[in-house]
Amino acid sequence: MHAITILSFLLFTLAVAALTWKITRNDDHKHSKGYFLAGRSLSFPLIAGSLLMTNLSTEQMVGLNGAAFVDGFSVMAWEVVAVVALVLMALFFLPRFLKSGITTVPQLLDIRFDKGTQLIANIIFLLAYIAILLPIVLYSGAVGLLGMLDLQGLTGIESNTTLLWGTVWLVGLIGSIYALFGGLRTVAVSDTLNGIGLLIGGFIIVYFGLQAVSGGQGIAQGWETLTTSMPERFNSLGTEEQSVPFSTLFTGVLLLNVFYWCTNQQIIQRTFGASSLAEGQKGVLLTGFLKLFGPLYLVIPGMIAFYLYADQGIKADAAYGHLVFNVLPPYLTGFFAAVMVGAILSSFNSALNSTTTLFSLGIYKQVLRKDASDEEVVKSGKVFGWIVAIAAMIIAPLLAGQESIFVYLQKMNALYFIPILAVVAVGLLNRHVPAIAAKLGLILGCLVIFLVYFVPPFTGVLNVVHDFHFIGLVFVGLIAMMLIIGKLAPRKEPWVQEDSGEVDLTPWKGSVPAGIALIVCVLAIYIAFA
Repeated sequence: MHAITILSFLLFTLAVAALTWKITRNDDHKHSKGYFLAGRSLSFPLIAGSLLMTNLSTEQMVGLNGAAFVDGFSVMAWEVVAVVALVLMALFFLPRFLKSGITTVPQLLDIRFDKGTQLIANIIFLLAYIAILLPIVLYSGAVGLLGMLDLQGLTGIESNTTLLWGTVWLVGLIGSIYALFGGLRTVAVSDTLNGIGLLIGGFIIVYFGLQAVSGGQGIAQGWETLTTSMPERFNSLGTEEQSVPFSTLFTGVLLLNVFYWCTNQQIIQRTFGASSLAEGQKGVLLTGFLKLFGPLYLVIPGMIAFYLYADQGIKADAAYGHLVFNVLPPYLTGFFAAVMVGAILSSFNSALNSTTTLFSLGIYKQVLRKDASDEEVVKSGKVFGWIVAIAAMIIAPLLAGQESIFVYLQKMNALYFIPILAVVAVGLLNRHVPAIAAKLGLILGCLVIFLVYFVPPFTGVLNVVHDFHFIGLVFVGLIAMMLIIGKLAPRKEPWVQEDSGEVDLTPWKGSVPAGIALIVCVLAIYIAFA
């Protein structure tokens, strides 16, 4: 390992830590509003930086490029369709969330339905984050670093299993310190700093990758070589044999994106910390604009890796790390590895911060100790956070052997994404549906998807209909069921959402034109590569 690689890695990592500490050292980390919501002080650059960086972790960088290595350009759907979801978030969901002054999505379900619905949603979120999200972030990050840094050569440890466990625990411990000692604003600031580095690093990989394709004759020649040598892989419209067929854009892919960007606690918690609705909308829509460039650094490197290494027997999820290690000079390899560590830390500490928020405010304060002081609530979150972090670090290495970690993540996410999205949507759009309908929607939705995914003979359903069409059908079925219950046994009094007065709800004047412009850009990208 070149000494410059190690030096650049340490310098960037320490610089982010030092800057984060300097910016946030005087923040309130003892009270719930300061710890969980950054004191409702986040401006739009911090919101956009944190949203983007929380999303752009290694399950994206490694996983989505791995999916592109297998299926080609059609997997860009995960990035481009996300823009549609972000427009929905800015124009529909965010104004309603901020009006209620909530800290968590389950709190909204308490306001709209009852505490029982809130408790069920809290438990679903917590189980999903502990068993699915946090371990996948750590595992995919460790796999990426193993490929980029040649840790076998650096440490002298021959066993991949030992290195995997060691990397998972090292990154997990660092991420836990960020999240549990700093709170949301610390997470948001470190996310933004790392986000700048990740975007720069992502485009650098494309530059050097295209140079490698062209044999040093320039990136224009590299792009021409890439597109003319395998034009069939640059089709934006996926076939039925690929992981994202075009028809699924209007069912499962759209729904998963809408949940992820509009109702996923891990992602949207930083929008709850917005200083005003206008700042929140600008932050969300800026994120949408930046996501339009996502295919450049989340899909194209996977295509480059396929061109360079398809005949070398490389596994899909190892392709990105292999490309980085082979095309970057040593001083940039260290910088980019530091950026990747920042990406891992970002998603891990954001998910961990959201997990502690859900537990402290939804379980500890509401169920276990209703008379707990504000300081005790924050302390309970920190203790629970360490328990969750250790559990995630134990589970993460056990994921080794998945063919595509990104496809696995999307499939597992559907277990809870779809029921929660259906209940939130019905709750906001219909004033008459009662709490019992929401509870049935959450429980039955999770149960049906679990049975079809994991329990024979129910799994035979997926031989008839695509995974993403299936979850689309489940979503429609849950909504129909709740609306029927609302018609037959409505609430005694129609629900009226009250303004909590927590946030200035004056919308940004440019929100609608900006949203329309982003949708037009999405259509243009699909048409250009169809």
